Amino acid sequence: MNEQIADNPRVIAFPPALYGVTLAIGVGLSFFFPVSFLPLSISLPLAVIAMISAGWFSTSAFQTMTRAQTAIDPAKPATAIVSDGVFRFSRNPLYLSLTLLYIGISLLLNAVWAFPLLLPLLAVVQIGVIQREEVYLERKFGDEYLRYKAKVRRWL
Repeated sequence: MNEQIADNPRVIAFPPALYGVTLAIGVGLSFFFPVSFLPLSISLPLAVIAMISAGWFSTSAFQTMTRAQTAIDPAKPATAIVSDGVFRFSRNPLYLSLTLLYIGISLLLNAVWAFPLLLPLLAVVQIGVIQREEVYLERKFGDEYLRYKAKVRRWL
């Protein structure tokens, strides 16, 4: 039987869903098992900075990918290596923005239990999403992607 290779990275789940479910668990745990964390005078400014940064990264990444006419959804085929805009600084600005948004919401809601869940979440994103995307992009774009990968860090 001739099995065709899928033209997508076959990530384990839609990345925003991974972040959303994990955050919901952390917020739920913090609701049922409240723990004093940071005073609002500290957590609020940090939350605002994290969420504004998340908005900037995601907006910039969406605009750059749209301009390059390549898919934003990892379930769809990539048509180009995007290496300009925010992609000059991070190979994964959308996952960086999701991480910053997760941190900002956790700080805003004083959801201390969300923070220990962030490390396993990042491991899942690294192994189940990013590594799969990198293998896919290397297979599809070869040396072009390898040159980009050698120049730009994965997160920041």
